[in-house]
Amino acid sequence: MRILGLLPKLVLGALVLFAIGVMLWGVFMRYIMLPITDWLDMDPFNFFWVEEVGETTLAWLTLIGAAIAVRERSHFALDVLTHRMSANARAVLHAAHNLIIAAFGGLIAWVGWGLVKLNISLTSPALEISLGWLYGCLVAGGILMALYALDAVRRPYGPEHSFANVRE
Repeated sequence: MRILGLLPKLVLGALVLFAIGVMLWGVFMRYIMLPITDWLDMDPFNFFWVEEVGETTLAWLTLIGAAIAVRERSHFALDVLTHRMSANARAVLHAAHNLIIAAFGGLIAWVGWGLVKLNISLTSPALEISLGWLYGCLVAGGILMALYALDAVRRPYGPEHSFANVRE
């Protein structure tokens, strides 16, 4: 079960390394190999797929990263009035907050599924892969967000999550 919790972080780390490698390859091809092929009067190498791969990887990074941030409660929060509320009121607010996040994640997944079905037969210009892969990140990220937010509803919310108790 622990590996299942680590899986999104491992995927995210792999995507970051992959994106860095693809972007470095694109820079190498554009600024090193392209002038060499021009100087040698050769046909240039095709590296225009780098942009498509980078955009798709960035989309997946964003949605999986947002879901992980929901799980770790690392999104920006501002405790202005909550410290004046009773413990029960804070618990109700915490549950409502996470239920709204879960609903938003579900909406993202639902809309993403519609986009996957709509665009699955379309292909990208350079790689000619299905655009369903691009929109699939909405489904995966939305489901993860919803699951993590629903899990946060059942976990107790205590004062250790308040910014008032953070020491610098």
